[in-house]
Amino acid sequence: MAARKSSAKDRPAYRCTECGYTTAKWLGRCPECHAWGTVEETGGTPAVRTTAPGRVSSPALPIGQVNGQVATARSTGVPELDRVLGGGLVPGAVVLLAGEPGVGKSTLLLDVAAKAADADRRTLYVTGEESAGQVRLRADRIGAISDHLYLAAETDLSAVLGHLDEVKPSLLVLDSVQTVASPEIDGAPGGMAQVREVAGALIRASKERGMSTLLVGHVTKDGAIAGPRLLEHLVDVVLQFEGDRHARLRLVRGVKNRYGATDEVGCFELHDEGITGLADPSGLFLTRRDEPVPGTCLTVTLEGRRPLVAEVQSLTVDSQIPSPRRTTSGLETSRVSMMLAVLEQRGRINALGKRDVYTATVGGVRLSEPAADLAMALALASAASDTPLPKNLVAIGEVGLAGEVRRVTGVQRRLAEAARLGFTHALVPTDPGRVPAGMRVREVADIGEALRVLPARPARSERSERSGRDGPEQPGRDGSDRSTPHEGRSRR
Repeated sequence: MAARKSSAKDRPAYRCTECGYTTAKWLGRCPECHAWGTVEETGGTPAVRTTAPGRVSSPALPIGQVNGQVATARSTGVPELDRVLGGGLVPGAVVLLAGEPGVGKSTLLLDVAAKAADADRRTLYVTGEESAGQVRLRADRIGAISDHLYLAAETDLSAVLGHLDEVKPSLLVLDSVQTVASPEIDGAPGGMAQVREVAGALIRASKERGMSTLLVGHVTKDGAIAGPRLLEHLVDVVLQFEGDRHARLRLVRGVKNRYGATDEVGCFELHDEGITGLADPSGLFLTRRDEPVPGTCLTVTLEGRRPLVAEVQSLTVDSQIPSPRRTTSGLETSRVSMMLAVLEQRGRINALGKRDVYTATVGGVRLSEPAADLAMALALASAASDTPLPKNLVAIGEVGLAGEVRRVTGVQRRLAEAARLGFTHALVPTDPGRVPAGMRVREVADIGEALRVLPARPARSERSERSGRDGPEQPGRDGSDRSTPHEGRSRR
């Protein structure tokens, strides 16, 4: 029996150098972080220990006696970021901001660090990816210079904690959490074990000092936040920074927020002088014209709770190859393909099957919600017939495979935003609710009824006479001889 006990005590243990996972036998692939060749022998199996009750740091109180004033949010000085955070930064809160390289994370947080710094609240900006001189050049370019903003270039966790003891900041910005490592933990910076240790140490320091912390996180090629999933559970707020690097628009979207809602979106514009918030970003998504152009239609999308007027453009040309092209930008390819099928089968438009189809949005906005289906279908039909839609028209609604136009959420907010920007006509599903004053709303039940908003094409002989007297006529949708469009149901 004694020999059996000693053999169990001396049994070797194995530990993953990336994430710290321990096991009693060797494995070629770690089951937690899925890394190959990282499980190594560390020695005997550790003895099982239990934790005895200890001294409490503070007595438990009835919830009504807990002081809630210490968790009051403070403004960051950037209103669009405050909107997403739920009013500002809460003392002791840890925020993780993730996004693709070059999207503007460092520029935004450097601007926030400078605006949040004052005589009563110091800010410490720690960079692990750049030198202090490089950050200073960016600060000069965007005007983020403050006497109460402290800058340090460190990649050692103990050095970062030493700066906290020396500066005593109210706000810490770390760019980025994947570049800082602890000498007490095995593994390279950015590994799962290192990220977990660095994040845990900074979270403890934030809670103990009542210091707000902004962490920059990397993303994988799939767009997910790099590192262990535990990192997202440990922090209080997770923000996703989105945007096309070829466009000016940037969106900060809340993924997790313990202090507010997650359906708010902050809009920013990235330019040579830095990044600025956009309280009214709809102008970036529109093209102002004196006369309507075939293949364009406007819609109102909801980003969080914010309505944005966006423009959908479409172009169809004769195909030179057996398989026509289907190219999209800012729209889902599967959604465009579905609208093409619905138009051909339910709308009786046969000219789209053998033509190249190009669809895009204006300003880099991405339309993924079904409420843009009706505008997408009208833009495609307008491009196929080379007939422009009426001026100052917006289309809102989801289109089903049976051709029906379904209701969507927030129709009244969408119509109010369209009326505020000067649009006077709207195409919506049935029963839209209260309509803003001065806007004419036309209710449609299916795609066939919606397509009647396109001007009709006159008969050939009548068109020839008019072209001789009044100039060329614009073609209609299906070549019929209707002279007036169907009125449908309308509301004032």
